[in-house]
Amino acid sequence: MANHELEITIAKNGEVRVHVKGAKGKKCLEYSQWLAQIVGKVKDQHYTSEYYEPETKVKIELHQELKEEG
Repeated sequence: MANHELEITIAKNGEVRVHVKGAKGKKCLEYSQWLAQIVGKVKDQHYTSEYYEPETKVKIELHQELKEEG
């Protein structure tokens, strides 16, 4: 599972800056939308290089085979 980090800076004037680290592709937008609900209106938004990377998805396939003895 990928680790995602949020770097949050609050300036003296109350301005909040958030940098989402480790979330590839549009996954970071989920964090920014969630934080906007908490701290208020988004004034400005910049995308890092991670935004343009493909999202990582994990697919797990499990195969089980039962053998009868005898």
